[in-house]
Amino acid sequence: MKDNLEGRKLVNQMDVKIETRDVQVFYGDTHAIKDVSVDILDKTVTSFIGPSGCGKSTFLRCINRMNDTIPSARVEGTLLLDGEDIYHSGIDPVQLRAKVGMVFQKPNPFPKSIYDNVAYGPRIHGLASTKADLDVIVENSLRRAALWDEAKDRLLEPGTGLSGGQQQRLCIARAVATEPEVLLMDEPCSALDPIATAQVEELIDELKQNFSVVIVTHSMQQAARVSQKTAFFHLGYLVEYGDTDTIFTNPVDPRTESYITGRIG
Repeated sequence: MKDNLEGRKLVNQMDVKIETRDVQVFYGDTHAIKDVSVDILDKTVTSFIGPSGCGKSTFLRCINRMNDTIPSARVEGTLLLDGEDIYHSGIDPVQLRAKVGMVFQKPNPFPKSIYDNVAYGPRIHGLASTKADLDVIVENSLRRAALWDEAKDRLLEPGTGLSGGQQQRLCIARAVATEPEVLLMDEPCSALDPIATAQVEELIDELKQNFSVVIVTHSMQQAARVSQKTAFFHLGYLVEYGDTDTIFTNPVDPRTESYITGRIG
C-alpha cells in the first residue's frame, strides 16, 4: 500500500508543469492579482474563466513574463516551470518565451510570407542549421496547426492574405515552431466566426497531446468543450480550480455557481 501511495505521489508531481504560489500582480498602485496559487498540469487543457477585468489574462501573462513589457507592472510570489523559478534573475525572458508560446486574441501574423512567419522563431533561436531543416520545421508546424493542406502551395504569399481563422492557425503554427512545452492562448477564438472557432477548438484538443495548453476564454461553453481543468477568477482572486466537469456541474464556491448560472459577470 505504501509503495502505491508513493508511486501515485510521484506521478502527480511529474504531471505538474507549472506551479504558482501566492502570486500578486500590481499595476502601479492597483492590486490586479491577489494570492493566486495553482498547479497547472502537463498535456492538459486548462481554462481560465471569469468576468471581464477579473485578472485571468493578467495571470496568463505572468506565465511567460509578458507583464515585463508593461513598465508599471510588478509581479510577486513564486512561479515555477518544471521546478525552475521563471522570475529568477538568471532567466532570459526571450528563451522562456520559446518554451512558453503564446497566441493572442486577434490573429497577428507578421507582415511576411506564410513560410517566414513560421520560420521566424526557429531562426532567431537557432533551431535549424540548414534550409532543409527549416523546411521540415515549417511543414511540421503547419501540419500541427491543421493548415498545411491549405497553405502548402502558397508558402511565399503574405500571411496577412489568409482568412481570419487561417491567420489564427498560422499564429498557432508560429507558436509551436519553437517546440514549446506550454502554449498560452488569450481568447484565441473571440475574433473568429463559428466555423473557424470549431477548427481551432479541434486543434486545441490535438495540441494537448504534446503541450500543456492554458486558454483564457469568455465563453463558458468553450471552456466546457475544450478543457479538462478550469480555474474561475473573480476580482483578482482565484476562487475555484478543479476538473471542468465538477466546476460546471457541482462548484464548491457560491461565487462560481453565480457566475456559471449568469447571476454575476
